[in-house]
Amino acid sequence: MAALPCAVTGHTGTGNVTGLMKISIVTPSFNQGMFIEQTIQSVRDQNHGAVEHIVVDGGSTDGTVEVLRRYPHLRWLSEKDKGQSDALNKGFRMATGDIVAWLNSDDWYEPNVLGDIDRYFSAHPECMILYGDITFVDKQGNRLYSIAGGTVSYDRLVACPDSVRQPSTFWRRSLLDESGGVDPGLHIVMDFDFFLRIGRGRQFHYLPRNLSYYRCYDENKSLSLGRLQVKEIYRVYRKNSIRLTPRILRWLGTKYLLTYGPVKRLHRAIREGRGQEMVIP
Repeated sequence: MAALPCAVTGHTGTGNVTGLMKISIVTPSFNQGMFIEQTIQSVRDQNHGAVEHIVVDGGSTDGTVEVLRRYPHLRWLSEKDKGQSDALNKGFRMATGDIVAWLNSDDWYEPNVLGDIDRYFSAHPECMILYGDITFVDKQGNRLYSIAGGTVSYDRLVACPDSVRQPSTFWRRSLLDESGGVDPGLHIVMDFDFFLRIGRGRQFHYLPRNLSYYRCYDENKSLSLGRLQVKEIYRVYRKNSIRLTPRILRWLGTKYLLTYGPVKRLHRAIREGRGQEMVIP
């Protein structure tokens, strides 16, 4: 696939507005033209006057670039890359905000959340990482279930990598400089590895409200490549010198079992039938 010329829109962020922290949102994208406009609008329409939205596209051929050109407030580029992790690191290097997050091109934010993010970080200077609740939706955007509750911690991530709430997590820019971004050698669980590295020895602060919507469908990379996901999680444990306890080994075994079609469909049906909300104990 030929790379499109690197194109950055004329808007380079809102800059610092008095009393507001600048928030940089990085969106990696590849052939997500059917979803990305909702993602863009969910950032644009927030109740915060200092937002920088960076889209790093991998040379899409499905109309994504045409969508990007309709929004002059974006900072964006479209060129061939080495995958999602490479795109994320490009976007992180472009980010100039005080607070950073990443939002995939098929997900979107709850309305009026970035103002709350700014106020929390401003009121809690000790806070380095902040997360909230997340709602899972199907391909059409219909609600499936939510995960709520202030339960994310470093130890919880170690015990259960699925407790990552990537689109509902925000962090101070200094953690990017400290961590060097995501591991370019990971293609599925770069978020798990990233939050382990920046979360070690730190508290994950919790904002008790829904922050984002995560689209869950068969073409979604983390769902369609389940066995690779398990292998990468194992690599992340070894890379971060985490002891593989019996509990972790059981979790990995169960996760691998769920990559088989009939088991995966049964598990999904049970999970989606539990009710309107899952509060993780």
